Amino acid sequence: RFRRYIIGNTVMRRLHTGTLWAEGPAWSGAGRYLVWSDIPSNVQLRWIEDDGRVTVFRNPSGYSNGNTFDYEGRQLSCEHGNRRVARYETNGTVTIIAEKFEGKRLNSPNDVVVHPDGSIWFTDPTYGINGNYEGFQAPSELKEAVYRVDPKTGQIDKVTDEVGGPNGLCFSPDYKKLYVADTGAPRDIKVHDVDGKSLRNGKRFIQLDIPGSGAASAAGGIRCDSDGNIWAGARPGVQIIAPNGDRIGMIRLPENCANVCFGGPRRNRLYMTASQSLYAVYVQTVGAH
Repeated sequence: RFRRYIIGNTVMRRLHTGTLWAEGPAWSGAGRYLVWSDIPSNVQLRWIEDDGRVTVFRNPSGYSNGNTFDYEGRQLSCEHGNRRVARYETNGTVTIIAEKFEGKRLNSPNDVVVHPDGSIWFTDPTYGINGNYEGFQAPSELKEAVYRVDPKTGQIDKVTDEVGGPNGLCFSPDYKKLYVADTGAPRDIKVHDVDGKSLRNGKRFIQLDIPGSGAASAAGGIRCDSDGNIWAGARPGVQIIAPNGDRIGMIRLPENCANVCFGGPRRNRLYMTASQSLYAVYVQTVGAH
């Protein structure tokens, strides 16, 4: 089953190394580049496809973590330091998407995805305020949760707080399900039915371990391919889970993989941020979104 998704003669490449903690890869189809975060260094980096150059893309970055691009090609970032979700407009200005809920400051938004209706969904654990390495140490004002921002009114709704440490998230190919990686006490991936502006029928999708050892593993960033499989950054690299919850493949990496995304002109290249490095490999599928 593994060979179904990994091309037999493909080469795993390390595109860059030297970051303190690599996170939040996101592919820009318009720009043909990959942006990702080095959280403790307070910068975003950019790998440019045409010549393989790596440049500093945004400095400071607000200690950003997760990044994505919306349907208009605008970048969205979860900023630990500013405790907000921000959108970087094409004219250089910054739009604050979310920074408070019911008058209280968010904790440290972690990952963000966009629905075709324009709504923005993000997770808000406390990892960025637990200390001064990935942000600024501060008390939590809100329970960890997952939120939805309405594209027309800007209203922020809490869609679930039944999570210990909400981390990565992604939609199924048809946008009818939302998967949420929980790196808190449950250390699992949950799946919810998307019911318009809300979620229902939340349940455990899978609890991962390290194959062959039985030791616990936990997914950070997750992305879905066009077949509905979940690709999860989880020790010992990337674990691939079928829609029915069966683990069907794995990519081993020499570093701890925090997050993944699909990119390239055909969306058939998997980019992986792992500890100090950025890796890439061509796969036998394409990203769902």
